[in-house]
Amino acid sequence: MTPSGPTIVYLLCLVTSAACAGLLIRSWLRNRQPLLMWSAGCFSLLAVNNLLVVIDMTMLTDSNLSVARSLTAFAAVGVLIYGFIWEVDR
Repeated sequence: MTPSGPTIVYLLCLVTSAACAGLLIRSWLRNRQPLLMWSAGCFSLLAVNNLLVVIDMTMLTDSNLSVARSLTAFAAVGVLIYGFIWEVDR
């Protein structure tokens, strides 16, 4: 069984967001810049969101994980916005 085009795209999005999260976490551990931490949190949640997309669209086609996907996307954006606001107040 070969993966279809959309499945490959979903997996590439997952790998990309996880790689970005990993690089941001590594950079934050080296530099301890707060904005890197907030960005790492955002991309980590986006990786979870993409994982839920892969599960929802390819593995559990009869279920609907759109609420969980929306909540993780909202949380990711919320973390980044909170980080931006927190850094402006400093």
